[in-house]
Amino acid sequence: MKKHRSGRDSGRRAVSAEIAGLPVSKNDEVVLDIIGLTHEGEGVGRAEGYTLFVQGALPGEKVRAKVLKMKKQYGYAKLLELVQPSADRIAPPCPIYDQCGGCQLQHMDYAAQLRWKRQLVIDNLERIGKLKVAKEEAGQASSGDSVLAASDGGILVRPTLGMDEPWRYRNKAQVPIGVTDGGLVGGFYARGSHRIIDMETCLIQHEHNDVVVSVVKRLGRELGISAYNEETGRGLLRHVIVKKAFRTGEMMLVLVTNGQDIPHRDAWIGCIREELPDVVSICQNVNTERTNVIFGSKTRVLWGRDVIYDYIGDVQFAISARSFYQVNPAQTEVLYGKTVEYAGLTGRETVIDAYCGIGTISLFLAQHANQVYGVEIVREAIEDARANAELNGMKNVEFEVGASEDVIPRWKEQGVTPDVIVVDPPRKGCDPRLLETILQMRPERVVYVSCNPSTLARDLRVLEDGGYTTVEVTPVDMFPWTVHVESVALLVRDETV
Repeated sequence: MKKHRSGRDSGRRAVSAEIAGLPVSKNDEVVLDIIGLTHEGEGVGRAEGYTLFVQGALPGEKVRAKVLKMKKQYGYAKLLELVQPSADRIAPPCPIYDQCGGCQLQHMDYAAQLRWKRQLVIDNLERIGKLKVAKEEAGQASSGDSVLAASDGGILVRPTLGMDEPWRYRNKAQVPIGVTDGGLVGGFYARGSHRIIDMETCLIQHEHNDVVVSVVKRLGRELGISAYNEETGRGLLRHVIVKKAFRTGEMMLVLVTNGQDIPHRDAWIGCIREELPDVVSICQNVNTERTNVIFGSKTRVLWGRDVIYDYIGDVQFAISARSFYQVNPAQTEVLYGKTVEYAGLTGRETVIDAYCGIGTISLFLAQHANQVYGVEIVREAIEDARANAELNGMKNVEFEVGASEDVIPRWKEQGVTPDVIVVDPPRKGCDPRLLETILQMRPERVVYVSCNPSTLARDLRVLEDGGYTTVEVTPVDMFPWTVHVESVALLVRDETV
């Protein structure tokens, strides 16, 4: 590590650094070897043992960086120069990549991203879960060898399942609206801020989403529609949300407004219908709260249907304005396929799906199981789940509103004995009471679908301590060019406990 002090106040900073016992000071320029990536995609370098995080730097690189912010254990530095670039570095194709906070890894080769995401899962399993991971050569075992390989050498972590075409995969655009230089703009927030970067095209969005957002912004400007101002709480249009059904081609537009009345509403709707024939539903959501939460409690249909229809595999889903629906349909099918595989269903099993949402995983499972029970705390999601079961003519699935940790014990008292429990919790992971319920019910298998490797590792540790063995984990790349990674884990009951 080499460092250079800027002249002004360098003596005072040197004294303060010496008192703090740190080898660098704010505004120092340092040359760093980047040894890893954080879970947020920042390069990790060390200056005489002191950790510096460098946005935009990749493992294996030597960089020159300027120290911006310091804490006792670590600091942040700005990338100034690539002294020695990584072989995995590529030129980001997005023209606003350096400003936009939507993607974090467009400067990294896609194959390298998949390797890093697998390693991120492994690191969390080992560091947080204190779990033994099989060596990479054991990880090449076929699925049929999984239990034997796991018992001999730890958990198999499979290669990350990525996409052949990792662009234009998102079926939902959620665009904040603001004003810049007196004009209405919409795009994505700049990294670490709520400053809107105007955007006309997004390379991870379906092209039709871009078109709809662009038309709505242009019409809004022409009709004099005001944009919401977070600081003053004034202005009308807060967000434009577009949903695209990849299989059917149908689209839904949701206008999130700071108030009930929309000036020139009929003219706006008429122009949208004329210019965007794939849009079959135009909805309004009213949110008058001074909050960063996107949706308010009231939604109404301005024109067309209240849902659009799409398929995942052979299962049809009705998607409403507020429905949660996975944003990458191609990889959702991969994720759910792996979930069904790990469940090991023969058609005779009883399955519980905790955190079932609108029933996406439940209905996938119901095609291969005798009976599926789904539970979700959001009432509207359960209403959607029941409608989706009816839509597909599935009679062997039941849904109930409530917290999983409350409802599942009640099912147990009613005589429900699951062979498999599937969990797909939010980023915070499973509620401890749900994990305790699983341990009490002792299904043969637990399939854990996770969007957060750290809480996955934490919860697997609890289940392992309670008599389960984690056999295998497969990372799935649902969000190429970002730091996010989903995983599916298979646990089997230890019969000796």
